[in-house]
Amino acid sequence: MTVFSLADRASDAALVSALALNDEPAAVAFVRRFQGPVYGLALSVTRDPALAEDVAQEAFLRAWRAASSYDPRRGSVLTWLLTITRNLAIDAVRARRSAPVEAGQLERLLTTTLAGQPPDGTGGRVEAIAAAERLARLPAEQARAVVLAVVGGRTAAEVAEYEGIPLGTAKTRIRSGLHRMRRALEAERD
Repeated sequence: MTVFSLADRASDAALVSALALNDEPAAVAFVRRFQGPVYGLALSVTRDPALAEDVAQEAFLRAWRAASSYDPRRGSVLTWLLTITRNLAIDAVRARRSAPVEAGQLERLLTTTLAGQPPDGTGGRVEAIAAAERLARLPAEQARAVVLAVVGGRTAAEVAEYEGIPLGTAKTRIRSGLHRMRRALEAERD
């Protein structure tokens, strides 16, 4: 029989508040609740299971350190945590490569990711497959922008240049695509 603590049933915002107070059961519940989405995003960006684990661990450490500054008016806990994760994963990928991904490699990355294939080396992990399925449900232009930004590690300006679209359009496509993916993830969690 599994015994759940109050922290396991607390709202996301309450967990972050307890995390800011160094509440150990809340920290455990926080990691349990968000480990799948955090690792899944880290894996989809880094395409390396070991690096994704490091990124996920660092994301939780950063969230713990910044828990007292979390503002629920600026977005959900999941959005806040995935933003931390995305930024760390992009930094990790950029630190590993000395030169940007070539156009040919980027096109292959777009083709395989948009075809719903999980990243190489994931062994078809459930999180990677689920992320690919959510991505496949996006409109094509949003999916391309999300892949370029999240998986390809491109900035909005680089996405705009690569796609031949205005910067504002690139930002909107990335933001809208990520928003739709987040809503799909939250719907799956509920």
